[in-house]
Parts: sequence; C-alpha cells; structure tokens
Amino acid sequence: MTLAPASPGTLDIAAELLTLLGDTATEARPDVQLEALTLAVSADLPVLLWGEPGIGKTAALTHLADSLGLPLTTVIASVHEPSDFAGLPVVGDDPAVQGVPMAPPDWAVRLARTGKGLLFLDELSTAPPAVQAALLRVVLERQVGALRLPPGIRIVAAANPRGSAADGWELSAPLANRFVHLQWAYDHDVVVRGLGGTWPRAGLPSLDAGRLPEAVALARRAVCGLLGARPKLVHQLPNTETRRGGPWPSPRSWEMALRLLAFATAAGASREALSMVVRGAVGDGPGLELLAALDRLDLPDPEDLLADPANAVLPDRGDLRQATLDAVVEAVRNRLERSRWDAAWDVLVRAVDTGAPDLVVVPATTLARLRHNDWPIPPAIDRLTSAVTLSDRAETARAEQAAIRPGAVAAR
Repeated sequence: MTLAPASPGTLDIAAELLTLLGDTATEARPDVQLEALTLAVSADLPVLLWGEPGIGKTAALTHLADSLGLPLTTVIASVHEPSDFAGLPVVGDDPAVQGVPMAPPDWAVRLARTGKGLLFLDELSTAPPAVQAALLRVVLERQVGALRLPPGIRIVAAANPRGSAADGWELSAPLANRFVHLQWAYDHDVVVRGLGGTWPRAGLPSLDAGRLPEAVALARRAVCGLLGARPKLVHQLPNTETRRGGPWPSPRSWEMALRLLAFATAAGASREALSMVVRGAVGDGPGLELLAALDRLDLPDPEDLLADPANAVLPDRGDLRQATLDAVVEAVRNRLERSRWDAAWDVLVRAVDTGAPDLVVVPATTLARLRHNDWPIPPAIDRLTSAVTLSDRAETARAEQAAIRPGAVAAR
C-alpha cells in the first residue's frame, strides 16, 4: 500500500491530538502508596519503588514532580558506567600539586544549578554490581564525583523484581540498606479513573509546626524503647542474597525509621502509610514490632494500676488490653511483694468485669506461679475462677466442633 504524502498540517493535527490525550486533571483522593512516597520524600530519604514492569512507577514519579513543581531528572542506572556516578578524572596542569578532580556528569551539573528537583534512578535492579557500588555515595551523601548535590534534591529509584527484570541483579546489601523500600502495585480504580483523565493528586504532607517537639520525642521514645528491650534488632544482616537486597535493620535504617516516625507524627499520617514506610526501612518483622511498641507507649503505667486497681482504666482494644495485663504481671515479677501480688489479682478482676474474660487466662496463670507458699489465696481468685472456667469450656466446645465439622467451623 502506498501512503500519500502528509500534508503540511497533518503533524500539527497529530500534535494537537496528543496534547488533548495528555491533558489530564488531578483530584484529592486517598492513596496510601502516594502518601507513603510523599512522606519519605518529605523526610529527605531515598526511596526505592519495587514493582512489576508497566504498573506505573515512572508515571507516579512524573505526576509527583508535576504536583510539586519540581524538575524531574531521569537517569537509567543500567546504561551508565561507574564513572558516570563516581566522576571522570580530569588531569590539570600540575596533577602532583592540584590533584586529579573527578568531574561530574552533565545531569548532576544541571541538578546542582537548578538547586531543587527529583533525581529518578530507574532500572536499578538491572545495574551491574560495579555501577551499584558507584551509586553508594550518590544515594547516601548526594556526592557525584567532586560535586555535592544541594539539599533541595530528592532521590527516588525504581526497580523490577529480579524475576521480571531484563538481566536483573540482586541489589547489594550496602545499597539496599540506604533506601526506604516501597512495594508498588496498581490500584484498579486509580488506573481506570486516571485513563479517564483524572489522576490522584500528590503533594507533600502538611507538617504541624506545633507538634514538632512532640513528634521528635515520640519517635525517640518508641525506637529507643524497642531497641533497648530488643538489642538483637539493632543490626540483623539477612542470610540470603535476595533478602539482603531489601529492607533490613541496621543503625542506619533505624535512624531512617526514627525520622519517618517523627515526620508521620507531625503530619498526622495514616497508620497504613506509616506502616509502609517503617517496614520499608527496617523490614516487616522489626517494623511491625516498632508499630506495636508505638501502641504500647499509650498504655497505662502498670504501677498506677497496681496502686489503685479498683479504678483501673484498661484499654478497650483486645491486643492492648492483653499487653497491659502482661505488663502488670511483669511489674509484680520484677518487684515481688505480697501487697503487689494481691493488687495484681484485683486488676485481673477489673479486666474480667470490663472486658473479655479469656484475656486474663495467661496473666492469671503466670501470676499464680509467683505465689509464695505462705501467702494466702486472695478472695479475688474466686471471682476469676468462674470466668476462666467458662472461657475454657467455650474453647473446648469450639475445638470439639472443629474436630467434628472442620469445614463448617472454618467457614464461619
């Protein structure tokens, strides 16, 4: 088939059509992924988006840059040489006196001149180990050759899992530990509405200036309290290459988690976004332990409960109530006196009177084992016995039903 020569206006009409297709709007719409991303960007931490090809990682960064009014500089890590990040040696007139400076690439010079922007390191998982090594100072110190990028530059990277990356490599442990890792997935409703012309609006979180000291104090209490109680969490280098390429706890990543927690508190971020960024910094297990420690900061002081058990106010949420009762028993164990032991039984009675009786079974059993032989059994135990017995009977009946009709019980 022979194509007719294009008329002078054909490309102009095509350009107009492309302009109309690219003319989209934004709307305020809850999006946990974007909230987590903007939270980490606001905290000036390097972010690494993990996701399958074609799900919109690059598009999300483009929308973010447009929303923030920042220039976006994209660098495909896999097609660059190590010298493109470490700098090229430039020999001057007298190297013995002046040294040999490492000249930065043009993209770094443009970023430095602009003073602000998003540096997008794409295809990070296809960069060979030598390039990953050269990126270490870029990501952590913002140093490119002899040039230091200004504070207004934020770094975001994207990578595909090794199984779906072209000639993919696992990320080296030193490089992986410098990022907040976010698992990026597409949202059906966002995609459909976006293709219809309206995408969710991305913006930096609004920080409450009045909450900054409180946010810092809370973050330090939570992180230091957890690591003080769990010293083994301070540094845990994973034992497999794949896991080393993701988030894992180290003093560096705990510092990132502390910063993220402070920013999330000052911004009033959602629990879901906080969970994503904290787990993206130190890993799922340690991150969830930090969130649990954060919850426990609001728990009542066990000493206050032991001092006035009749008026004890216990949390309504089951897991927090259980943690409170366990803390009361632990406080008695640490300073075992008969008056404190008796008061702990009164706290357990209070728990039965105001909530689910099954939550007192474990702390009551532990507390009973702490009794000295010459201590009389307190009257409070009689009030607990019936509740605990009923709870045990209910569990036994449920177990029997499960043995008889496992399919029916599982379906409930």
